[in-house]
Amino acid sequence: MADIRGYIATSLDGYIATADDNLDWLFAYDDLDLGNHDYRTFLRGIRTVVMGRGTYDFMARDDSPWPYGDKRVLVVTSRPIPHPKGPLETREDVDALIAELRLLDDGDVWMLGGGQLQMSFIERGALRDMQIYIMPELIGGGRPLFPATGATIKPRLIAADALDRRCVRLHYSFE
Repeated sequence: MADIRGYIATSLDGYIATADDNLDWLFAYDDLDLGNHDYRTFLRGIRTVVMGRGTYDFMARDDSPWPYGDKRVLVVTSRPIPHPKGPLETREDVDALIAELRLLDDGDVWMLGGGQLQMSFIERGALRDMQIYIMPELIGGGRPLFPATGATIKPRLIAADALDRRCVRLHYSFE
């Protein structure tokens, strides 16, 4: 059975992007040395990437090549994607998607980006764990890491690590 995992960066004031979806503040850390916690290391254990439509649209606007090569990519959306940037499938029903993901046995699942979909998975008890990388930046507003939903969740801290360039890694379990 696949584990559904989170791996995300946030500003110190709790935002994953500015209100206009700008990530320049985060791209300033592209050379960050995360050691054993590096994104490429994390991605090697991932077979399936799940993202919401907002995250997909952000990636589709970027000129970079599709980054997920041989990974299975699922975009949660109710709107068709007429000319996808890379190979992907779409799903509408979050509960049905979670049931489908739990049956996978070919590698873990990465719940990529977007706080809204991420919270849907957390509220349903579907996310096993999450690594949160807190960047030493106050960006003053934007897209929150955890949008307010009224849910009360008590994750368990697995690890807290001070990393390169004053970045902090928090690793939480939701089980």
